[in-house]
Amino acid sequence: MSVDFTDPGWTGDLTVSRERCAATCGDRRDGQSAISNGSTARPNIVHVSGDFPDPFDGFKTPVIRDLVELTSDSFRHDVVSINRHTPGARNFLRGLVSGAGRPSLHTNEQPFAYGTALTYEAPSRGIFHATMLRELGDRLADKLLSQGRADLLVGHKLSIEGIVVRRAALRLDVPYAICLQGDTDTKILAARPDLRGEFRKIYRDAAMVFPFAPWTQKACEAYLGERRGPVEMLPCPTDLDVPLPPCSSGEGLLSVFHLKNHRRKNLRGLASAMRCLEAAGQRPRLAIVGGGGAQDLAHCKALTRGVESIEFEGALDRGEMRRRMNSAKGFVLPSLRESFGLVFIEALFAGLPIIYPEGAAVDGYFDGCSFAIPVNAGDPQAIAAAMDKLVRDEAYLKSDLLDWQNSAHAKRFTRSAIARTFRSGLNTCLEHS
Repeated sequence: MSVDFTDPGWTGDLTVSRERCAATCGDRRDGQSAISNGSTARPNIVHVSGDFPDPFDGFKTPVIRDLVELTSDSFRHDVVSINRHTPGARNFLRGLVSGAGRPSLHTNEQPFAYGTALTYEAPSRGIFHATMLRELGDRLADKLLSQGRADLLVGHKLSIEGIVVRRAALRLDVPYAICLQGDTDTKILAARPDLRGEFRKIYRDAAMVFPFAPWTQKACEAYLGERRGPVEMLPCPTDLDVPLPPCSSGEGLLSVFHLKNHRRKNLRGLASAMRCLEAAGQRPRLAIVGGGGAQDLAHCKALTRGVESIEFEGALDRGEMRRRMNSAKGFVLPSLRESFGLVFIEALFAGLPIIYPEGAAVDGYFDGCSFAIPVNAGDPQAIAAAMDKLVRDEAYLKSDLLDWQNSAHAKRFTRSAIARTFRSGLNTCLEHS
């Protein structure tokens, strides 16, 4: 099933041209998602996601795609991958006038291997945020009503896709589930107090909520109140989930991020922490691994000027990254904003104790674990103290980490366990529909 949002005269033909789909995102059998085997026995689940790699943006994080693929044996998934584009001011104002103050929704769609990719026009800075997403929900409901059955809708963020799926689910009389992604969801919840009533209903009425991390649920409930319905913590899956025993004596500290994201990843804070250590007579080496252009590298070198123990090693492929992680003493990434951060889990599986930002990323999963140290990302002294601990206590931190790698708790972060969690949560929605 591929959902067509743009043709108001669409007649309900479920087939998609094989040639069109093969030309955009690879071959698929007409009328089916590429991950479907054509069985009608499996429930039909429609996902709405703004974080799914698609023909409009192939560089989005693969987390949602992985969740879909990992459970394709149990469900027939169809993805509506959404991408917001900012309209030209003149055309938008013209549409606003012709609509008597209500903007019209303009979309552009094309089929791809997992369903339908579309762009929708909406102004930046959250202007008409809910209005455009409600209209998108109505269009989704119209098309699903004409095309056939949807047993469950899933919105992969509360504050964006959640608006779409709740609107459509009410019209279709089917359940919906939502994911909580801490960075975006808390940012929008804070910025839009006028929409919290709607967000509260989305959160309360969902058949299942999948927070990516415990801190995310706590942060969202600070705005929305406690949820009484079912919740399943859903870590993000990584392909690097086979434990690599820690190296007994690593070399230096390591951080990993694309250099264009240096502000978000808090390179300034890392440099300040290193200056604190140098002032105390300590000079641990910090290697930063990650790609970026010449301008990105120049910005990063300017931020770290005078800190001789920070080195930029460039990009590595996945296999090399795992070996590079294993050779270090510890992993440091006190990001300013982070919904989950797969790299923290990858570091743990690669045998590296970690420093992560308090109230973000993987916070709440590793309480009481010596090898996972939360820090205030805005406090260079706290970051420096944690870095000193990674170096000074390397042996016992890695010993504790080795024990964890062989524990049931570690298995929770493997792809197979995450697939079971997601599958169980989706089945809970369907059983109570």
